[in-house]
Amino acid sequence: MAPDVIVVGLGSMGAAAAYQLAKRGARVVGLDRYRPPHRYGSHGGGSRIIRMAYAEGAGYVPLLHRAHKLWREAERAAGAKVLTRTGGLILGRPESPTVAGAIESAARHGLAHEVLDADEVRRRFPMFTPGDGDVALYEEAAGAIRPEVAIGMFLDLAAGAGADLRYDAPITGWRAGNDGVAVTTTDGEITAERLVLCPGAWAGDMLADLGVPLKVQRRIQHYWESGADEMRVGRFPVWIWESARGVVAYGMPRLSSPPGWEDLAPELVKVAFHTGDEPDEPGEILMPTLPEEVRAIQEWLEPRLPRLLHATWMFGQPCRYTTTPDGHFVLGRHPDHERVAVAAGFSGHGFKFVPVVGEILADLTLAGGTANDIRLFRPDRFRTVA
Repeated sequence: MAPDVIVVGLGSMGAAAAYQLAKRGARVVGLDRYRPPHRYGSHGGGSRIIRMAYAEGAGYVPLLHRAHKLWREAERAAGAKVLTRTGGLILGRPESPTVAGAIESAARHGLAHEVLDADEVRRRFPMFTPGDGDVALYEEAAGAIRPEVAIGMFLDLAAGAGADLRYDAPITGWRAGNDGVAVTTTDGEITAERLVLCPGAWAGDMLADLGVPLKVQRRIQHYWESGADEMRVGRFPVWIWESARGVVAYGMPRLSSPPGWEDLAPELVKVAFHTGDEPDEPGEILMPTLPEEVRAIQEWLEPRLPRLLHATWMFGQPCRYTTTPDGHFVLGRHPDHERVAVAAGFSGHGFKFVPVVGEILADLTLAGGTANDIRLFRPDRFRTVA
């Protein structure tokens, strides 16, 4: 019997979509060229930040409320733990987009938060040394997500709900028409009523007909070993910091090491640049961390988190951002194919939304619409008008 829905891509968004669809009774076939979680996309590295005061736009906050609820529901259903509350700081000049946007977002939605001056930051969080003109938004509800564990959780839930998940199945093409959809793999063709496309770094090719100028970019996640009590959860929050030059970095307290590195150190502190423009390509080739990349993050940290430089830098791990020109997601029904829903271009800040994106994709696929407001993410917004 043919499936009702094919889900292409079983990384973060695809895994959550497969679970939501199967839970609602749809016959689901999920396909992925690899076996998630893996190192070739945007979800690796052991940790991701989750927060509510959202500098990227106040319109994201209702989706974050829903995502929090769905994260907790999934944890309970799976008997898993993927979220850790740590508190969070967003630092920089008060006029910087990162700080001003977070404060505006928190005020508009009545989110619990504090705005701290530089002296108060240094008093309460002595690891941080902001400049005298810096401020910080502190949000107690912020924390960290374990992405590899989360993807495994959603895949297990999807399989438990009846989804047929097929790994090591590269997709070579897809088509949609009035009578259904078809996906071609290296093993043949699969047909269904509807299709969900979550291609990650491969979106540029798979969704080329949308005309979205997607870019795949390289980021390096850096890890330090430190036994300092000041860096543990409870004393060291997750943080995002925009410099006066517009460079944004972020970091985590001492958390579980990324998969594959546990024997090297059970817990590590993580720091990475969020901004950058180094191009990358989807696939299995991962360039090693370069000495100049280590020097760049150390120079950035020296005036801001100098005590971290007393710890031991252990390694760097690459991460791929698939970015849109405006930094917003591509999420909705395909404008040319009503049987197809798409999710792509999460621009380095999408992981916290995984369960609500899965819900939205299931809504669009099975009901033709969603109660969540996704107008900001219209897949056709980059098409030029003739």
